[in-house]
Amino acid sequence: MALALARMEAASGEPATMALLDAAHYGARAHVIGLTGPPGVGKSTLIARLIEALRGEHQSVGVIAIDPSSRQSGGALLGDRVRLALDAEDAGVFVRSMAARGRLGGLAAEAHAAVVLMRAVYDRVIVETVGVGQSETDIATIADTVVLCVQPGSGDSLQYLKAGIAEIPDIAVIGKADLGSIALKTQGDLEAALALDRRVDGWSVPIVAVSGTKAQGIGALVQAIKDHAGHLAGGGRLEARRQAHAESWLAEAVRSEFGRRGLERAARAGALALAPGEAPFGALQRLTAALLEPPAR
Repeated sequence: MALALARMEAASGEPATMALLDAAHYGARAHVIGLTGPPGVGKSTLIARLIEALRGEHQSVGVIAIDPSSRQSGGALLGDRVRLALDAEDAGVFVRSMAARGRLGGLAAEAHAAVVLMRAVYDRVIVETVGVGQSETDIATIADTVVLCVQPGSGDSLQYLKAGIAEIPDIAVIGKADLGSIALKTQGDLEAALALDRRVDGWSVPIVAVSGTKAQGIGALVQAIKDHAGHLAGGGRLEARRQAHAESWLAEAVRSEFGRRGLERAARAGALALAPGEAPFGALQRLTAALLEPPAR
């Protein structure tokens, strides 16, 4: 997996890489769990507990941890790998840290492709965003189940409504639940914020109180993730969500390469709409070739 990810980053636009990504897209097997929330909420500790629980069920786990990066070098401390403190001998767990490199939204530019590769290999894939606050909603364009982590005492329900942050979670987690009354107050605020969200698919966002350091509530969180996966399995919801993810990636890739005018040109031609289940990587190659053609006289 490490070699495949390295090739993907080093030769991202080569036909062989795109063919590999397309094959991985069609061979998806993992459920993708996205964890987002502010710095210090305990996402890394929670991930370590989730890995323990999933490995206890004999499921393999891939982790993508997005770290903040240096403005000067573009590199990152990659501290999440250090904080996870996992068993280095466990071949059923793979952790890859990626530098955000200044990208807003909480994800690295290569994160979607990395998820596509990893979900073709592992039973579960966990993606942790960089932890930049209320703007990091990009996780909703990559994860099957989005878990929003909230810290007790971090603000009232109005805070959660800013920038639409309350619109993205499928599961809400109150971290450090052992803080007692403060955690209960936060739960009330979060319930008030989520009550305004009406999901068209009928899913009701559960709120799970956990303590990563004391391993409290982890079983309830794992069950909530399973419940949401079961919900997505009905009515073609998972396929529709992943279709939206693929089209979002394609549009962003076109915008990055050709700018706003190129994106508008592709949209007018209907080239950003994928056929059901179609992989976006080969589609990007075809679209790139079309956009590079000189306009007809």
